[in-house]
Amino acid sequence: MIYLSQILGKPVIDVDGERLGTIDDLGIATGEVFPRVTSLAFRDRGHDPLMISWGKYVGSYDENEVRLRVKAVDIRFSYLQPDEVLLARDILNKQIVDTHGMRVVRVNDLKLSDTSSTQLRLLGAEVGVRGILRSLSPGLERMVLSMGRALGHPIPERIIAWSYMDLVERDLSNVKLSVSHKTLDELHPADIADIIEQLDPRLRGQVFAQLDDEQRAGAIAELEGDDAAELVGSMSEQEASRMLQEMDPDDAAELVGELDYERAEKLLKLMGVKEETAIRQLLGYPDDTAGRIMTQEVVLLPEDACVSDAIEKMRGLDEDFEAVRYVYTADDEDRLSGVVSLDRLIVADPETKLSDLATHELVTASPDEDQEDVANDIAKYNLLAMPVVDDNGHLLGAVTVDDALDVMEDEHEEDLQIAGAGRSSEGTEELPLRDLRWALRRELWFFFWMVGVAVLWAVLQGARGGTFALVDALLMAAALPVALIVADDSVDYVTNFYLEHDPNAENTPSYLGFGIKSAGIGLVLGVLILAFAAAVVSMVSSGQALGEITSSIMSGFVASAASVLVSFLLCVAYLRVLRRRDERNKETSGIVLACVAMAVALFLFVLVACLAPALV
Repeated sequence: MIYLSQILGKPVIDVDGERLGTIDDLGIATGEVFPRVTSLAFRDRGHDPLMISWGKYVGSYDENEVRLRVKAVDIRFSYLQPDEVLLARDILNKQIVDTHGMRVVRVNDLKLSDTSSTQLRLLGAEVGVRGILRSLSPGLERMVLSMGRALGHPIPERIIAWSYMDLVERDLSNVKLSVSHKTLDELHPADIADIIEQLDPRLRGQVFAQLDDEQRAGAIAELEGDDAAELVGSMSEQEASRMLQEMDPDDAAELVGELDYERAEKLLKLMGVKEETAIRQLLGYPDDTAGRIMTQEVVLLPEDACVSDAIEKMRGLDEDFEAVRYVYTADDEDRLSGVVSLDRLIVADPETKLSDLATHELVTASPDEDQEDVANDIAKYNLLAMPVVDDNGHLLGAVTVDDALDVMEDEHEEDLQIAGAGRSSEGTEELPLRDLRWALRRELWFFFWMVGVAVLWAVLQGARGGTFALVDALLMAAALPVALIVADDSVDYVTNFYLEHDPNAENTPSYLGFGIKSAGIGLVLGVLILAFAAAVVSMVSSGQALGEITSSIMSGFVASAASVLVSFLLCVAYLRVLRRRDERNKETSGIVLACVAMAVALFLFVLVACLAPALV
């Protein structure tokens, strides 16, 4: 086995031992499962790039040199063929799509296999840390591998075979790939969306352009709103309009709602009348309501219709019609009267009337009902779709279970964001990075404590001098962790209350009630802190030196008690911020909120600690 990093820069020598230059790259033929190296690119002594046929001129090779079988004067130079790519230029250090693991990775090295004395084939891409270490120094790789084995944590190779690699930084549409090569456009739309989200922003449009309208429509429906709007913005108006027509109306309406008004109007006017009308009707409903996420593609028949009529109706549906989960029935005044599940319809006699099969006790939603409430009802009653009706009972559409799951997932991610857990990474984030971020979040107070010591030292510098000021600052700051940790806990207290209590529910406490309860908690904690400090001080013997020490310590605990009380008094303000931002459909980071609470606690602590000696 040999790696590309090992032979780049190594000498190229002819049959007489004359050095012609250094290896610059290798070309491979892409039409094979394990592509053969077909071209050798090197730079001559004047640093001019040259290319020759590998099979015709290379006699032998190893990780130290490539030796040709002919003299330099007998070489005839060639060019890269349409079905060839260069390993270093097109693949090494580039992003690729692993179509097996459904992820985007960076190629750190390329592994080659010598199938004969002269033939070299590409096995796959090394995407792990070993490729990075090897490119820096083979000796460094060996040393790290030895250390890993000694510690019981061997570092394996992470090789992605060529048959599962799809290049994203070069258009391979005209390159003949092997029959077994699984490319991006063969993946499920949800997998394509996951991959696009992992790509650098500059590459997303390039990858998206490789898909046809139907594939784009499926993938963009799975993307977050901002990412989807960005991709639509990079497309021409004609392309974007065609793609929107391929999407389900509710998904298209959601995407159009993310665009600026002028762009959205242009795209809608380029669409067909039927699709434009459907999308405009959905856009007429407020955000986050059942009307905004419902599909209008439902099957509705009269009560006296037969099973055979329903089956004939479904056979005549367009190919792109939303998946049918239920058949709905209407009475003589076109009001929704019942629903027949698809499984009952299939096993029923063709002449059976739908009214005899239908369930007439219906769970329905109004178009203005909150989408989260509808999603919860769908889960509660185990429905595949919930009909949406107007005030007169006429069927407008249905919210399907997949849209309900999307709503619940979005709400769950928002709750995690507010609670400080961040968005789910779907396993794409490396474990060490995730652990580091978790540790930083949990120990955030420590960084504020260090800042507090520095600020106290700077404030006391003029009054006590360098050494004494530092001692005073450290003594006062002994109580600062209490203030910072309680400030963080106050944010958790607010976010838990926010997540558990719907402001529109009748039994939800008012701001006044919540504020009184929060103030009570802060007051009790503050008194406990002062009582603890007084008990500690009373046990310390008197004396001038000890008196100054206990004064500094007591000042810190007084400041901590005041800071704790204010932290809980501010809980009402934090709750109001959360609810106001939620009303405006804005996300709130729990980490940011915790930083604000700790910053306020730190400021108040320093202020009171510096004034307390005069009062203690």
